[in-house]
Amino acid sequence: MERGRLVSIDLDESIGRAAPDVEHDRAVAIVDLIEENLFDLEGHPGGRFRLKLALADRRLVFDVTDEGGQPLAVHILSLTPFRRVIRDYFLICDSYHEAIRTATPSQIEAIDMGRRGIHNDGSDLLRERLKGKIELDKDTARRLFTLICVLHRRT
Repeated sequence: MERGRLVSIDLDESIGRAAPDVEHDRAVAIVDLIEENLFDLEGHPGGRFRLKLALADRRLVFDVTDEGGQPLAVHILSLTPFRRVIRDYFLICDSYHEAIRTATPSQIEAIDMGRRGIHNDGSDLLRERLKGKIELDKDTARRLFTLICVLHRRT
């Protein structure tokens, strides 16, 4: 059976604009996600989907259509369960970038292992919150979590 995939990701204006380097990071995260993903919508296995992300009342809205733009589902996720892991992810990423300038290779590696662990926690939480609605493989969940984190960055 063919697996479903995302063919397009758009950001609603409710996401807001950010500094040019953050906008670049958002675009890169979207390209990475489109390039390789497994995305199956419950009740529509094996489809080719378009995803529009929006924010509404501190919730992330997944508006899923088929490739032709026909509406299929809207799923709304509270971002509250993600607050801690996103905050921790930003903190460790900042530590990693600082360490690159001053730390030894073994210190950088240790920080990077921590960063990957937090990233895995975020992707696991995302898969758990979408269970029964949208199926993602581990790598797709990691890429989508990256995008969600970048959406929170403004500067």
